Amino acid sequence: MEVLRTPDDCFDGLPDYDFAPHYREVTAEDGTALRYHFIDEGPRDADPILLLHGNPSWCYLYRAMIPGLVARGHRVVALDLMGMGRSDKPVDPDVYSLAGHVGWMEQWLVAEDLNRVTLFCQDWGGTAGLNLLPVQGDRFARVIASNTGLPTGQGATKMIADWLAFSQSVDVLPIGFLLNSATTRELTADEQQAYMAPFPDGTYQASPKRFPLLIPLQEDNPGVPQAKATWEYLTTWKKPFLTVFSDKDTISFAARAHVPMQERIPGAHGQPHVVLEGPGHFLQEDAPDELVEIIDAFIQANPA
Repeated sequence: MEVLRTPDDCFDGLPDYDFAPHYREVTAEDGTALRYHFIDEGPRDADPILLLHGNPSWCYLYRAMIPGLVARGHRVVALDLMGMGRSDKPVDPDVYSLAGHVGWMEQWLVAEDLNRVTLFCQDWGGTAGLNLLPVQGDRFARVIASNTGLPTGQGATKMIADWLAFSQSVDVLPIGFLLNSATTRELTADEQQAYMAPFPDGTYQASPKRFPLLIPLQEDNPGVPQAKATWEYLTTWKKPFLTVFSDKDTISFAARAHVPMQERIPGAHGQPHVVLEGPGHFLQEDAPDELVEIIDAFIQANPA
């Protein structure tokens, strides 16, 4: 398997990003060693908050939230999904699948031996991350699903269909532009460039270009059986489960992805679900302080 690794100097001097890198190897199906990157801040003896980003972002998305959560006494772990951020980047797009991402993350979670975890997952962080619950549910104490969803073959909205078409039509995804177009505040030029930092050229972008095709939207999508099995498991999930969406999100909130979570997951019943007014899809950029308060309050109200 051909694997690229973004040079470290691509990440020098990124605005508001000064976190020590941590690495852990997992093993691909063919035996290739793949290296994950993650941030690990705060007291090691505190229960961890696991932050999972989506596509086409990386851990940089959480730069404004991590200090606030650490200041409240939490350990904060933010993982770069495979092929994103400072994690390794297999070149062959066929290497990537929903099951593959879940399997790699499970290996990492077990190797890091994280327990009593609060999962905060947004976009693909939820589409992949929620699938960790059936296989490692005992490691999680509570879940916050934010501007995300787990489709099971119901079809695509026009917004998603347009995104699928666009993502497969270009040689290089304009990732900084895409992040900026899905926020309601204007990202600076340096911030937009920081989102492009992991991808020196288009050969590094197999993962962000593949993600749209992995969304289990179509009935024959290979990810649908796993998504359905995860939904069956979620209907038995009694631990605290909170949805935090934003009203300007044209992807998940527009598709009302939060509604089945609130209705079908027992742990979501009676929780103070939130719809933030103003933020876009990448609400970590638009409302980081509000998210810190919501996460901290949720943990305090639902002790493990």
